[in-house]
Amino acid sequence: MAELLTTEQYKKLAKELKFPSKSIIDGAPVSAASGRTYSTYNPATGELLAQLPACGAQDVDTAVACARSAWADGRWAKRHPADRKRALLRLADLIEQHALDLSILESLDSGKTIFDCQTVDLPETVNCLRWHAEAIDKIYDQVSPPSNDHIALIVREAIGVVGLVLPWNFPLLMLAWKIGPALAAGCSLIVKPAEETSLTALRVAELALEAGIPPGILNVVTGSGPEVGEPIGRHPDIDVVSFTGSTETGRRFLKYAAESNLKEVVLEMGGKNPCIVMDDAEDLDSVASHVVNGAYWNMGENCSAISRLIVHADVKQRLIEKIIALAESWHVGDPLDPRNRIGPLVSEEHFGKVQSYLGQGERVLYGGTTSEGRFVHPTILELEHNRVRPAREEIFGPILSVITVDSLQEAVEVANDTDYGLAASVFTANGKRALRAARSLKAGTVTVNSFGEGDITTPFGGFKQSGFGGRDNSLHAHDQYTQLKTIWLDLSGSETGEL
Repeated sequence: MAELLTTEQYKKLAKELKFPSKSIIDGAPVSAASGRTYSTYNPATGELLAQLPACGAQDVDTAVACARSAWADGRWAKRHPADRKRALLRLADLIEQHALDLSILESLDSGKTIFDCQTVDLPETVNCLRWHAEAIDKIYDQVSPPSNDHIALIVREAIGVVGLVLPWNFPLLMLAWKIGPALAAGCSLIVKPAEETSLTALRVAELALEAGIPPGILNVVTGSGPEVGEPIGRHPDIDVVSFTGSTETGRRFLKYAAESNLKEVVLEMGGKNPCIVMDDAEDLDSVASHVVNGAYWNMGENCSAISRLIVHADVKQRLIEKIIALAESWHVGDPLDPRNRIGPLVSEEHFGKVQSYLGQGERVLYGGTTSEGRFVHPTILELEHNRVRPAREEIFGPILSVITVDSLQEAVEVANDTDYGLAASVFTANGKRALRAARSLKAGTVTVNSFGEGDITTPFGGFKQSGFGGRDNSLHAHDQYTQLKTIWLDLSGSETGEL
């Protein structure tokens, strides 16, 4: 684990940081064509961090033209796979060298705790880029043997120009999840970071140039969803858009694609993730630890967060007591204090949305409070059934809803009674029950006797309204940035008649 500093040391380093202030297009820092800017603030203090370009459709056009030119001349796509691998590995090394500064920058811009930034996000970002870099020269194409007179080659080709639209909850890590396989495939990229959290993406684009990734390959265009996101979604010269964010916005990208060039769209969207705990679950202390981490990590601003605890009546009270005891140790406050585990929510708008789920009439078992500066304290709500608003909607905050059941069948039925299907967990000591439940749960990732999302080797994505079109992580992530081509070779009709 990275060495943690004191709050005072982090704040001293924060004052010395140089904040990016330009978009990166064709390898150069640029202002918006309109000259307009917008402000990005520290969610914990309200302090102005930087003025960033408020780009628009003209800037997207420029970035796409540069990316298409870079794609056409093969400066990246046609480089030897080993050369691309070395450049991507150098980028990972540079991010690791600048990990402390990037951690502080991420914390200041998003409200994420420095503890999470330094111990989770930065190490996983580096690992993600290295993993995909190492895969570049190890993914083999295929040969189909249709007959003795024919050979069919099945080859992957980079799809071309890619639009990557990022969320604000994991700005750096989601950037890595997308640029890792996209760069590994040989694509040229237009990255739109979230308007609220653009700083680390801009810094990584600067480091990519230093690593040897050519100009025009990794372009970062800052601005709002309507001004930058929609032009990316509608652009006729973008071949695929990979989007992570809300289901509502994901629907828009499908519309944009349908109304433009029918570009491929990959969606990773919301979740309303269940955690089933049965009466035979072993070690309730361990279960409670997983539930608390799953519900409150990253302030609950996590699409795969445990949102619904579906617990058997026989163990409910004991488990809730253990969860509350652990939740009390998750301190709320200044994200640059490494002792704190809960920072502010990312924006005033989002704070208002999360706060609206408090005082809905459900019984508050724990928490239910807020404090000045967009802080929502860890909360547990007891729900009578699965049809009320906190059970149906993605809250995206540190609020855990508890629903009581009397059987595994009832638990699975409640778990699947949602529009979403991103992640799920089940805790039981019976292996057969665990596997039957895992097979029955409608979710892209199901963990047994643990909370988690797998790792870089396992595909991440959801069912139903949680998304479709591709997966992040694992070798499957490369599929969304490549196309399959069949090359059919006819070997018949030899003039000599031999063989």
